[in-house]
Amino acid sequence: MVANHESEAASAAAPGAGTTVDPMRLASRWRSPAEWEFAAAELDSEPLPSELNTVNSSGLFAVVSTDKLSVKYLGSYHHGHDVGVVQADRPAPTRRAVYYFEMGVKNAGYKGQTSIGFTSGSFKMRRQPGWESNSCGYHGDDGYLYRGQGKGEPFGPKFTSGDTIGAGINYLSQEFFFTKNGSLVGAFPKDIKGPLYPTVAVHSQGEELTVNFGKEPFCFDIEGYILEEKMRQQSMTDKMKLEENISHVIVRSYLLHYGYQDTLNSFDMANATDPPGSRQNGHREPPEMYGLSHRKILRQLIMSGDIDSTFKRLEEWYPQVIKDEKSVICFLLHSQRFIEYIRAEQLEDAVTYARANLASFLTHKAFEGLLKESVALLAYEKPAESCIGYLLDCPQREFVADAVNAAVLSTNPAMKDPESCLYSCLERLLRQLTVCSFERRAFNNDQGDAFLLHKEVRNCERSQRS
Repeated sequence: MVANHESEAASAAAPGAGTTVDPMRLASRWRSPAEWEFAAAELDSEPLPSELNTVNSSGLFAVVSTDKLSVKYLGSYHHGHDVGVVQADRPAPTRRAVYYFEMGVKNAGYKGQTSIGFTSGSFKMRRQPGWESNSCGYHGDDGYLYRGQGKGEPFGPKFTSGDTIGAGINYLSQEFFFTKNGSLVGAFPKDIKGPLYPTVAVHSQGEELTVNFGKEPFCFDIEGYILEEKMRQQSMTDKMKLEENISHVIVRSYLLHYGYQDTLNSFDMANATDPPGSRQNGHREPPEMYGLSHRKILRQLIMSGDIDSTFKRLEEWYPQVIKDEKSVICFLLHSQRFIEYIRAEQLEDAVTYARANLASFLTHKAFEGLLKESVALLAYEKPAESCIGYLLDCPQREFVADAVNAAVLSTNPAMKDPESCLYSCLERLLRQLTVCSFERRAFNNDQGDAFLLHKEVRNCERSQRS
């Protein structure tokens, strides 16, 4: 999704843009609300194991339940290849912090040789998990852990009839772990690559197992475990030493960058700080101080929907920003003026304004998407309730305000880095965090939870409501 907007951004900087500002790359325009939700849902939409794969299996068992979540041993159990082993219908999902499933030992049978673990797609389906390479298993008859070889190692307690055993993959720490009756037994390094299937096995007369892939509540508090793991990861981050007052500098830089002058003054007063006098890049004050009072007023005008006054102030203070009537900034302001007519239910005025001021942008590919969506508001009796109703919400005004703010900053002759007008320090840090998160997943064979700011904010809001 981000890549789509990067390509869209490249086209936005077409000839005639009249400015170095590329609004489609602004933080407030990375995604529309609908696109944010789609991206978050896409991360959560990875197929999950839901039943046992009774087709690709050893066949030495009977499926007891119609939902394919329970098996009973039918083999001869005379040697090591008489195992009734069965994998889940899908491999364990990887785009998350932790994956976990459980099995219930309904009957330990004659020898109690039930087991649970993870195996690869090429695993020999007549062997216990852990007895072959690219597999691991926790076995009930001896409590041993097997990791790709016939010889096991002491790991945990034995398990028998009535016990609930769980197996999981911790992608945060790159470890496997097992549980018994709701308690953690132990963990060990995850050294198996590729897709891994949740696997259970039975190996003697009378053994019967049930499997829970999450349709029923787990015996083990997996949500609590995930929270603890994330807190442990956070504690490691918290131990890192940062420059003193770095958070203060970042917040102050954000307020400066976006022209929140009143909030900045209150922030300085609350923190008993002096006005900025630091010499950055050889200048007496940071480049973000440029046009601060003007940018404050322009933002207030746009956020209140007064686009006409915004044009007048820009003509007075920064005429170069709107000198080219076909520029991106002019398009965004004109489209926002049209949207404000829709918001005020002045449809005839909206049509008249569009014909006079938006028609000339029809041939610009870079503006096509927003232009079509804006004009489409006319088609709805209740545009605020439509699929493009977000254009009438405050975030759209904020996007336009951010674009104008960046355009004004770009006129500062002291601004040597064009990127500086697009992002504050905080946003650059978040972009870097996102990149590092995906790099870490790539290092771990695309396994683990990926950072998505919108998803993190949404989860935070949910936890606060609960």
